[in-house]
Amino acid sequence: MDAFIAFFDSSWLGMPVWVWTGFIALILAIMVLDLGVLHRKAHEVSFKESMAMSALYVAIALGFAGVVFWLYNGPAPQGSIDAAIINAPNELERAWLAVELYLTGYIVEYTLAMDNVFVIGLIFTYFAVPRIYQHRVLFWGIIGVIVLRAIMIGLGAALIANAAWILYVFAVFLIGTGIKLLFTAGGESPMTENGLIRWLRNHMRVTDGLRGEHFFVREPDPKTGQIVRHATPLFLCLVMVELADVIFAIDSVPAIFLITQDPFLVYTSNIFAIIGLRALYFTLSAMVHRFHYLKYALALVLIFIGAKIFLGDLFPGGKVPAEFSLGVTFALLAGGIAYSLWKTRGDRSGALKIEQ
Repeated sequence: MDAFIAFFDSSWLGMPVWVWTGFIALILAIMVLDLGVLHRKAHEVSFKESMAMSALYVAIALGFAGVVFWLYNGPAPQGSIDAAIINAPNELERAWLAVELYLTGYIVEYTLAMDNVFVIGLIFTYFAVPRIYQHRVLFWGIIGVIVLRAIMIGLGAALIANAAWILYVFAVFLIGTGIKLLFTAGGESPMTENGLIRWLRNHMRVTDGLRGEHFFVREPDPKTGQIVRHATPLFLCLVMVELADVIFAIDSVPAIFLITQDPFLVYTSNIFAIIGLRALYFTLSAMVHRFHYLKYALALVLIFIGAKIFLGDLFPGGKVPAEFSLGVTFALLAGGIAYSLWKTRGDRSGALKIEQ
């Protein structure tokens, strides 16, 4: 029993194991509520339902800021690698700093992931997935995100702990990505079958069409007549959604590590943002064309976040204050959203067509 207690009290990535366990349990409880109760039967998610679920997840994410305050209102977490949190003048300032960093990471991840909505819509269109089955793909996609983001953030934290200069590599990468996005924000590429999907089709039995909400089915083999397991196009769609998330994470994970190097704040803000945005997908997919100019704001956010590490010397303490970073990020994104809505008022011609 003592060994069991000692294990849960031990520190992992800057937080006790019991804290990580509690967070994962919370996320799993949300997932059980989502699929096991609210979406036990496949149905088309309405605008009202999408907004309600998104509002619930945003409320949970904002409420979790109180948990962050409680966790950091004390000595610096053992094993923490965020210098600002470690060197906070007192416990109360450390707690407020952690909340500001968590909220900044949440806002940045939420808005960066909005671009993923358009890509997911293209994937659904390519595989001809009806809206009634799209929630199932998004749900299981989140399960994959929980695991994949944990691996990427764990590797990022290990890199930073052993080679702090990697932050400058992240910074240059984000600045370059932001500049590139400024010049390519207006371009859109159609969804085409890539090498991964061709490889899966060549190495797996895949049905010639959807089989309801199933990822796998047992059907006769065309050659032998034996009943064998087949993947369905819905499974291939899920693989592509997961791949899209990995590609977007290449931008978003370094961005949040430049906001805070605390793995717990990075991971929790990531997961809450992705869950909330996936719930809002069915609303955003119908009006994503209204946020065309948001891409330019996102580009400026990436450039600002990347430049922060070089701008630190201009501020007392050698680091851009968290409240300043949060304010600039919010102002850029709010300006991008407001300008997009104003420029596209009354325009429905560019709406994303994903309903089958």
